[in-house]
Amino acid sequence: MPCLNEILSLPHCIANARAAAQRIAAQYGLSSEIVIADNGSTDGSQAYAAAQGARVVPVPRRGYGAALIGGCEGARGRYLLMADADGSYDFLDGVAMIGKLVGGADLCMGSRFAGGIAPGAMPWKNRYIGNPILTGVLNLFFHAGVEDAHCGLRAITKPAFTACRLSSTGMEFASEMVIKATLLGLHIAQSPATLGPDLRTRAPHLRPWRDGWRHLRYLLMLSPTWVFGLPAALAMMLAAYILGVAGLHDLHVLPGDGPFGASWCVLAGFLLTLGHFAALMALATHFYGVRTGYRTLRPGFERWSHLLTLEHALMLSAGLILLSALWLGMIGIRWRSGGFLPLPSVLPLVLCLAGAAVGVQTALGGFLISILAGHDATFVPRETR
Repeated sequence: MPCLNEILSLPHCIANARAAAQRIAAQYGLSSEIVIADNGSTDGSQAYAAAQGARVVPVPRRGYGAALIGGCEGARGRYLLMADADGSYDFLDGVAMIGKLVGGADLCMGSRFAGGIAPGAMPWKNRYIGNPILTGVLNLFFHAGVEDAHCGLRAITKPAFTACRLSSTGMEFASEMVIKATLLGLHIAQSPATLGPDLRTRAPHLRPWRDGWRHLRYLLMLSPTWVFGLPAALAMMLAAYILGVAGLHDLHVLPGDGPFGASWCVLAGFLLTLGHFAALMALATHFYGVRTGYRTLRPGFERWSHLLTLEHALMLSAGLILLSALWLGMIGIRWRSGGFLPLPSVLPLVLCLAGAAVGVQTALGGFLISILAGHDATFVPRETR
């Protein structure tokens, strides 16, 4: 249990956890310990917990996630069952979760929507807006398939906890655990969990709007496909369509001037370079996730790993820049031979400059990926091949 000045609710929570431990012992033959991850309480919570036989693990770094990470790291058990220390969760619901882990699951999430939410236990904006939206976005981005991504009652095996390398200090810890377990291909089970009213008299630590935004931004930061990959694909496809249609009209393959004039061609050049930049960011963040151990490598990258190196990126960059320079020279010669009059079409110039920009970005992006790889010129981690 993460604890920060919970002396009012701690007696109920420890007694409830002890009852759950007894039931776990009876059903699965497992011994248990009660761990209080104290985040700097000043109301005597530590002394009370110790007097009740719980083990207090001091966690100096502040935050809900920091407390849970510190408590899980200090726990000695093979299975970790966690819930808040405000009395809103029933540890007896966690007995079935331990059963799921014993049966082979790596993580078992509680579902308050399946177990039941008591009147007044959850603000309406959390129940009907925040939680469904954030859980829906998480499932959309990562295909986790969970009903309640932010339930505070959950169980995880110690090896799975270690493999996830969790680092969030705030409330986004709840999302991080589900996301990284999904990315690692861990077996995630679900079990009903009930939610009751908070037993404390003071306001909860949760701040709905602030913590909701922290959850959402964390989902975006862990999803390079949605943050970088999808915008990159859309921008480059739109640029290709505009430039392609304009080019066919310039070559008189299609009759007339066409719908895309000079302004559209300039916009397409911008979209092309923007899309290429976003694609580089998608590659960089994907490889970084693989190297740091919370993401598995996409199969396509493994197949082309021999080409995904800094040297090949620099060769491609040099080729694009050289080709663009030659093309620019030809445009200049044509402009001069025409008496320095305005060019009949800006399309060649836009393509030339966009190609040069893509070439420069390829070189810079290659160095960025290599730096994120620990100054390794091979983009794809060697241990994944």
